[in-house]
Amino acid sequence: MTLGRRILVEKRATIVPLVAAILVNVAVYAFVVYPLGVKSAGAATRAERAAATLKAAETDLAAARGLVAGTTRADEELATFYGKVLPNDMSSARRLTDGALPNLAKKANVKFAERHTEVDENASKSSGLGRMVSHVLFQGEYENFRNFIYDLESAPEFVIIDDIALSQAEPGKPLTLTVQLSTYYRLGANGN
Repeated sequence: MTLGRRILVEKRATIVPLVAAILVNVAVYAFVVYPLGVKSAGAATRAERAAATLKAAETDLAAARGLVAGTTRADEELATFYGKVLPNDMSSARRLTDGALPNLAKKANVKFAERHTEVDENASKSSGLGRMVSHVLFQGEYENFRNFIYDLESAPEFVIIDDIALSQAEPGKPLTLTVQLSTYYRLGANGN
């Protein structure tokens, strides 16, 4: 009999329970521990994904709240613009330019020469706004024109400078400043 066989025969009472215990451990690991480990790892991965999704949802919620706050602020500013800055009608817009331009010209030491005002018929009626365009000529010195334009741009009246042209008919004659201005006003229910 060989040595290995002799050991198996003599120590059978010890070896058989050891082999059985090893087989039971392998079976428990294969059928219980390993599947639970895989399931646990899957649960951890799902938990990480859920946490990332939650963080993304919280970021989206914060952005949405910011958008709502920004929209509310924009609505308030637009209401302020329509209520306090924009003239109520065409006659208010005309008074605004008729009163402000000569006063600003006098303050800047610029001579008010002539003015031509027209209503822009191409303005979009669907916006609820009308546009009045004024073509105004002034005479004076260059530095005074610069002061006048600065005063006009920083004035509280809602006037937009569309175009400026500076010319001199002959040397030694005063400079002529041609300014095209626009102002917008709210249209009435009938579109006027």
